[in-house]
Amino acid sequence: MLRICSLFSLILTLSLPGLALASAGMLQGGLRVIDGDTFVLGGARIRLQGVDAPEVSDRCIGADGGGFSCGDRATDALRALLAGGRLTCHDLGERSYNRVVARCNLDGQDLGALLVERGIARACPRYAERHAHSRGYMALEEQAIARRVGIHAGETPPLAGFCTPGGASPQPATATASQPPSPDCVIKGNISANGRIYHLPGQQFYDRVVVRTDQGQRWFCSEAEAQAAGWRRARR
Repeated sequence: MLRICSLFSLILTLSLPGLALASAGMLQGGLRVIDGDTFVLGGARIRLQGVDAPEVSDRCIGADGGGFSCGDRATDALRALLAGGRLTCHDLGERSYNRVVARCNLDGQDLGALLVERGIARACPRYAERHAHSRGYMALEEQAIARRVGIHAGETPPLAGFCTPGGASPQPATATASQPPSPDCVIKGNISANGRIYHLPGQQFYDRVVVRTDQGQRWFCSEAEAQAAGWRRARR
């Protein structure tokens, strides 16, 4: 059983019906980790702002090319980080599926930064547009990728669609997040820190990849076409 001294400082800017928050109020209570970026503190369901950890069921590619349960690993890593620490969370006035979106500090350190720095979670560039502290997460992610730590040990998982600037869903319908040019051209060409990688329908990260033509990403009609253009096949 975890022995945790948790302090949740609420700064009210927005509220939803059914969610009772007191201005400048404080909550102390038990902590229950749900996954790598979500937890319950003092009865409030918290979504950590500016980062995206793998879902519990997600698998990532390790340095040896084999898969590992990065979702379970992220959940365990957050649970271990919070054990015995003092957690302070500030309500940013946003809600995500009835969760309080918050910036949290663990023993005086930015919890989101710790998760990104250790390769437990990815940074979300979309939220850096609204919150200055999130901009530093992207620089920390570049360092984590260079060190090949955590989820970056092998093939860095694609950025979730909702994390992309202007994105609101895994497949936002915008001019730069394109749709396949035809039903026969559904291979997704992604560009990331791992290089140019294409994903076939049915592969592990296919549904998470968003083809953004403004960033040089593209659709292919065949593997031969993708390889001729300099892309390589995703391992899974």
